[in-house]
Amino acid sequence: MKKRLGIIWFSFLFGWMVPTGIMGQVFSDEALKFSQVINWIDKYYVDTVNKSELVEKAIVEMLQNLDPHSTYLTKEEVKAMSEPLQGNFEGIGISFNILNDTIFVINPIPNGPSEKVGIRAGDRIVKIEGQPVAGVGIKTSDVYAKLRGKKGTRVSVSISRRSVSELLDFTITRDKIPIYSLDASYMIDDDMGYIKLNRFAYTTMDEFRMALGELKGQGMKDLILDLGGNGGGYMDVAIKLADQFLDDRKIIVYTEGNSHPRRKFYSSSRGDFLDGRVVIIIDQGSASASEIVAGAVQDWDRGVIVGRRSFGKGLVQNPMLLLDSSMLRLTIARYYTPTGRLIQKPYEDGFEEYSKDLINRYNAGELLHSDSIVFPESLKYQTLVTRRPVYGGGGIMPDYFVPLDTTYNSEYYNRLLNRGIINFFTLSYVDDHRVELHAKYPTFQSFLVGFTISDKILEDLTTYASEEDLAFSEEDFNVSREHIRLVLKSYIARDLWSTSEFYQVYNTNNPSVLKAIEVLEGQDIYQALLQSKQ
Repeated sequence: MKKRLGIIWFSFLFGWMVPTGIMGQVFSDEALKFSQVINWIDKYYVDTVNKSELVEKAIVEMLQNLDPHSTYLTKEEVKAMSEPLQGNFEGIGISFNILNDTIFVINPIPNGPSEKVGIRAGDRIVKIEGQPVAGVGIKTSDVYAKLRGKKGTRVSVSISRRSVSELLDFTITRDKIPIYSLDASYMIDDDMGYIKLNRFAYTTMDEFRMALGELKGQGMKDLILDLGGNGGGYMDVAIKLADQFLDDRKIIVYTEGNSHPRRKFYSSSRGDFLDGRVVIIIDQGSASASEIVAGAVQDWDRGVIVGRRSFGKGLVQNPMLLLDSSMLRLTIARYYTPTGRLIQKPYEDGFEEYSKDLINRYNAGELLHSDSIVFPESLKYQTLVTRRPVYGGGGIMPDYFVPLDTTYNSEYYNRLLNRGIINFFTLSYVDDHRVELHAKYPTFQSFLVGFTISDKILEDLTTYASEEDLAFSEEDFNVSREHIRLVLKSYIARDLWSTSEFYQVYNTNNPSVLKAIEVLEGQDIYQALLQSKQ
């Protein structure tokens, strides 16, 4: 009955926390009526009822009748939601997967507590606090429960390591572990840099400024900012990111609601990238905070937007903490781009229809053909410098449309990916060949240029998939073969290095990134896209 966290993710535009003491000062007739009903049910109903559950169901139902992004979260959901945006949690600092019913360390987090005591990529955790955790059907949630804990507390683990006959015992002191919002940062060529953000969190600006500084130090003149799939985060962080590209006193976004007077947010003179050319990548998964940044850059003709129409989330939620530490996230305003565009897509047909919007876009052909999108003249606006047309009414429409690539799609490939078979195969492959791979490819650049996915590796993958009860389809495999090679190489790069190297491999055939490069490589293309097209 509760809205899925995937939908909640798109609503992370934080305002202020309402003190719980204020909430009990005034009660309306309707609030007293609701309280009276609950009390009578509790006192007189024929059966025993769970009042807490009854109230929660009533709250969820009420909010669903308001808008798609006013939500109720339990205490547990509040904690789960907060961690990624706060930018850290407390634990031992490893990325892991469960492989063959064993906790497999993909990588210890650099400078984290596990790396400091000597835990390595490829290690297997077989005991925690002396209790076996291998071969017992352990789940990811169980691993979190056992390995996470308060900073300063200790946990002992026993490690099985290749080439070492006995178990290795470690005592790890838990610490704050960063959750990074920056997935990748690297130079594409001598002048062009690339940064990919996955969310807008407390740490995002520190991560972005550090990456930007490093790229500028390597000679970057032009930037590709990839917000594809970025579902949003803190509104103030989006404003600070947009401020990096805009001159002083330019409006970035404004908010307005029935009980929320119009409030405008302006850029400062402190931007770190005011002169270089900018291309921002968005897609149907880019929402809220991502749309604030893309909308401001587009409206001020500061850069080119590449990709597909964004999600269309333009409602501002105020988090209100309830007495039991659960939370009400109530929509209090709409946000508008500098030209006055409302980016929120329509939701008058109810929550169920709203939740089908992306699949409806696909079925209508919008993700494949730009001419499938038709905006009425009433939603037409003009940018603030070159007066070129842009449209409101549901998401940011890119300046340069890139269709969704479905050429490699097949049922066999989808099952390889969705069932985690490619991921688990890669973990096993890297575990078996880690030493020789690092010896042959001591740097990532040598790997990028020299390593290829051989037919033998593909054959081993399909054999592994068959052992996992996925029947081989030669027709499907031939359709997806080259993309499977790309994904495998990307995963191997990730497991040998990090997510940044994953994207450096994967982006070599990413249509949106290739289009962004094309726009920047052709000065005429970039300028033409920013000119008026009345």
